[in-house]
Amino acid sequence: MISRIMAKITVAIALFILITSILMLASPITASAQIAAQQPTAGPLPTGVTVDNTVDTIAYMSARPKTVGIDQAFLVNIWTSPSTHVERFHPDYQVTITKPDGTKEVITLDSYCADASNWFEYIADQVGTWNIEFEFKGTYFPEGQYYNGYIVTNSSGEYLGSAYYLPSTADEYTITVQQEMVASWPTSPLPTDYWTRPIAPEYREWWPIAGSFPWFGPGAGPMWDQLYPNTNPYRMGISREPMARFAAWVQAPNSAHVVWKREAAIAGIVGGDVGQQTLEGNPGYPAIILFGRAYQSVSKVNPNSPASQNYWQCYDIRTGELFWERPLYPGESAPTLIEYSAGSEGGENVGAVPGAGTSPRTPSLLSISGNYLRKYNPLTGAISGNYSIAPLNNARYYMNGYALSVQTLNASAGIYRLINWTTFGTGNLASRIKNNITWPWSDLGNTQDFNIGIAVDAGRPESGNAFVGTEMTAASMKTGAVLWSFVTPWIETSSGAVLVEDGKVAMGVLEDREWVCWDVYSGKLLWESEKTASPWGNFWSYSSESAYGMIYSGTYEGLYAFDWDTGKIVWKFEMPANPFETPYVDENGQTVYSWHSSLYVADGKIYSYHCEHTPGQPITRGWRWVAVNATTGEEIWNLPGCGVDSRVFQGAMADGYLAMSDRYSGTMFVVGKGKSATTVTAPNIVIQKGNGIVIQGTVLDTSPAQPNTPCVSKDSMSTWMAYLHWQWPIDGFLHNETITGVPVTLTAIGPDGSFFDIGIVTTDGYYGTFSKTWTPPAEGDYKIIASYSGDDSYGSSSASTAVSVGPAPATSETPETTVPDYTMTIVYAAIAIIVAVAVAVAINIIILRKK
Repeated sequence: MISRIMAKITVAIALFILITSILMLASPITASAQIAAQQPTAGPLPTGVTVDNTVDTIAYMSARPKTVGIDQAFLVNIWTSPSTHVERFHPDYQVTITKPDGTKEVITLDSYCADASNWFEYIADQVGTWNIEFEFKGTYFPEGQYYNGYIVTNSSGEYLGSAYYLPSTADEYTITVQQEMVASWPTSPLPTDYWTRPIAPEYREWWPIAGSFPWFGPGAGPMWDQLYPNTNPYRMGISREPMARFAAWVQAPNSAHVVWKREAAIAGIVGGDVGQQTLEGNPGYPAIILFGRAYQSVSKVNPNSPASQNYWQCYDIRTGELFWERPLYPGESAPTLIEYSAGSEGGENVGAVPGAGTSPRTPSLLSISGNYLRKYNPLTGAISGNYSIAPLNNARYYMNGYALSVQTLNASAGIYRLINWTTFGTGNLASRIKNNITWPWSDLGNTQDFNIGIAVDAGRPESGNAFVGTEMTAASMKTGAVLWSFVTPWIETSSGAVLVEDGKVAMGVLEDREWVCWDVYSGKLLWESEKTASPWGNFWSYSSESAYGMIYSGTYEGLYAFDWDTGKIVWKFEMPANPFETPYVDENGQTVYSWHSSLYVADGKIYSYHCEHTPGQPITRGWRWVAVNATTGEEIWNLPGCGVDSRVFQGAMADGYLAMSDRYSGTMFVVGKGKSATTVTAPNIVIQKGNGIVIQGTVLDTSPAQPNTPCVSKDSMSTWMAYLHWQWPIDGFLHNETITGVPVTLTAIGPDGSFFDIGIVTTDGYYGTFSKTWTPPAEGDYKIIASYSGDDSYGSSSASTAVSVGPAPATSETPETTVPDYTMTIVYAAIAIIVAVAVAVAINIIILRKK
């Protein structure tokens, strides 16, 4: 029976062979060695053989955990002591696993060189008691030259005498498998609140967002897919034209919230005699973001010189706090690349494969220019290495530790060499070179697929003064051979509109408002895409990008996503403009802003900005930076401004922050999540029971860009930031926006520890204040808590206050009084009145008679 573990081992070996052949560009070439016919053997010492040394051994085995749940994995480590020579290993270690139903499985493994160890994981697929045995049958090592564990016939190895390591057996292990899962370390979900560096080692699950900028391929090198199969959702994006950007393993901002800013260039309307013309400024942006630290070259006045000088700075990407800065001395250039050293063996499993559980890889910052490779310490900025790479002048850094350079031997004769070399180590260029092949071009071509080792070049051949099409050529980056070449009837729109991924190469074409796709191995035409809108869909941007199975590219009327497999338009995003502001219209005649700009892809989002090939004066009003959902094309946020260049993306991103260079204002804005501060107050006197109180407080933004201003809702963020930093009207230029606040949860804790839900109130968007009336139900001291849970713009915050409730006021008692009985008095009075009336009537009659 072929077990699951043996199947895994077989698949791992196959993956290793496949990846090693595909990624030859990144794999160091080991010294050549001819394997001898006689090799070490496991088992008894062969009859008649006498060895130089006989070694007693002790076999050891460890398994964990002692109790495991069904379908969970347990780990087995095995080794023998003493260890072998560094160039020897033990073949055919045998581990016998007896399952609860009595079935046995024998797993055979070779040890690693030197430490005589190995390890494996096994899936526990039966409930009950498992028995594990490890038997070392002994190893006979013939004398000879050993290299990497084998006897070789040339001078590559080290000569060693014969030896026999005696057999031994480890103590048995038993493991209990139960129906219930055994919990490991509690998982740490990705953060949704404000977070900072360093990331604690307990938060292993955060690794997919802890990447750096720029990213050039898997940090684990060519072993990545073997060690972590199916963990790279970004597929390509390892390296393409520097005008297009793709960031893997990072968070990206979901809100237009500005955290901090730095004005670094003079910009804005000139005025006076110049009138409405606008001066555009280039404030720059970080070249590197590593562990939350941003690195940028800036021009500053040197106090010791009348001229300005380039300085290299390191600052906090979250706050802008400057950690250090130093001048760039003559011959130096600011680093733009990151190298993680190769690391060393170690980790949880004895004899771990390099790349899995290795010791920390030390980062260095790299500069490759002017015939030199320079390395810098990212903590201090001090130079740690300076190596000549002459005659190479520069290179394409295509993954961690590996670069490609094209050397011109004879330009007139078209003789070039493609040199694959490593930045690891401290040696000279000769020791760094891994491959050196004949190459058909003077550069690397328009685009490359480093996973399969194919480069594609696209150029416009001219007939007279007219372009007649595009010459497409593909070459193997492993052999230098041209795979195919032809002239298409389509004219490429730009070098940035040629992309390759998953065995296909696609090109945006100028006249036909479409993309065209070929098989990258054969050059066979696969599809022509759906057409963009007429007429302005005819003008493509200089920058396109590939990610998530789609091609992203802008035109003068919209931003498009095309399906890599079919060429169908997945979505289109456009932004309407004032009818008289731009000449560009969509297919419905709606005036729109142009997208002749570069793109940045990260965290499922597309970041771009409005731009033209050559902006006129006065500059177009209403241009924006925009974040768009990469899957649906829906807008996430926008801010005023535009990038300085339509070819190179004017920004950098990592840790959830985007540093963007705005030509409108000459300011670098950093967008991302900031901190909030909540306050709450209640009457500071003892109130009487039955009386209500007014709870008041604020929720304010403490970000350096706008400290102590109101926190506002995500829906209001673009309008609010435009008001604070670009002086736009607080209700927008169309006067149709209202600033809304954020929700605050109010809770009370009574004197007996009981909780009272006071309610949720929304702050005033313009002032950040809130209030709520509440009547405590009983006497005693209450704690009042105001909590703001945060969102995509702000981290959470809370505050508390107290209120004391005394007894209700005493009620004054009214004394009892006796009410007299006036019944007879009233009767007598009535009789008297009747008599008086009768007498008066009688007198009146008498008087009348006398008359």
